Amino acid sequence: MGRPASHPIPMDVSARLARLRPLLSDAGVDALVVTSMANVRYLTGFTGSAGLVLVTASGALLTTDGRYQTQAREQLDAAGTADAVELVVGEGATQRDAVTAAVADASARRVGLEAESVTWGSQRRWANALGAVDTVPTVGLVEGLRQVKDAGELDRMARAASIADRALGEVLDLLSRHRTEHEIALALDSAMRRLGADDRAFETIVAAGPNSAKPHARPTARPLEAGDPVVIDFGATFDGYRSDMTRTFCVGGRPSAEIARIFDVVAGAQAAGVASVRAGVSTGAVDEVCRSHIAAAGLGGAFVHSTGHGVGLDIHEEPSVSPGATAILSPGIVVTVEPGVYLAGVGGVRIEDTVVVTEDGCRSLTGFTKESAA
Repeated sequence: MGRPASHPIPMDVSARLARLRPLLSDAGVDALVVTSMANVRYLTGFTGSAGLVLVTASGALLTTDGRYQTQAREQLDAAGTADAVELVVGEGATQRDAVTAAVADASARRVGLEAESVTWGSQRRWANALGAVDTVPTVGLVEGLRQVKDAGELDRMARAASIADRALGEVLDLLSRHRTEHEIALALDSAMRRLGADDRAFETIVAAGPNSAKPHARPTARPLEAGDPVVIDFGATFDGYRSDMTRTFCVGGRPSAEIARIFDVVAGAQAAGVASVRAGVSTGAVDEVCRSHIAAAGLGGAFVHSTGHGVGLDIHEEPSVSPGATAILSPGIVVTVEPGVYLAGVGGVRIEDTVVVTEDGCRSLTGFTKESAA
């Protein structure tokens, strides 16, 4: 089985540059050098591994190397950005010269660099290349735009989530057959590819027994045993957009009394957290709903990570759903809700859904059963 027969909903990539430009003056810059490849893709449709975009008040320039000459032209055409984005293909010096010339043509005196994706060495090279032009650190200009997904983005994320749901359904019986964590993770990754994913969304986590008490454990050669809690945290990527889901199962469906209690507590916290997601609510408030539920059960010290995060072109995006976070949810924002409890030497439980914020609540993109028996 390959990709779904229907075509994904088109994305309005061409409008994104226009939405970004007013933010430049707010940040005190005349132009912005975009070096995060996820941001380059968001603004232009180009998906290569090397390149940058210069955005000025009236134009945009994409530079990349010769490996992507044909691909870049095709993808700009497909995204509808070819008329708005000048393409320059060449080696490093050619690219730097093109950017320097475009900055001069725009009479830019202050050029923003993406502080989260530029090294100190890169900043110094840009400062030298641009000469008298000031280089200014900027944070979150494109990422802020990316928080609210359009219909095309949500469609791709829903497809990624559907692929992951189906893949988990295909491999779930491996748990009762006492296969190793590594074998289950490999089968899950393979199933997602076969069902139409571009790739896994991140390194798949399969953690059983005492390993389940490690929130980001890597799969090992440990075979699953009867009574093991098994945390499976994974996702698929479809046309660049990612899904994220965690389910916890018990091999043989017979958890210990302690694991059974933890499962009930986490399930209750996760359900309450999802129910609290709606437009106008702060992400910190969502975190507090989950955290207080777990704390009331006497397990607050065993919830050792944030409740969630944004998802999209990257697996971890803004906004953060964490203690004290002040971001306000609005329709179209996609976040995870994933509380967990972890007891060293005993095991852990995490349950996670990826949800889309709506005016009066949210809808889940991930739909696999949360029953613990396997």
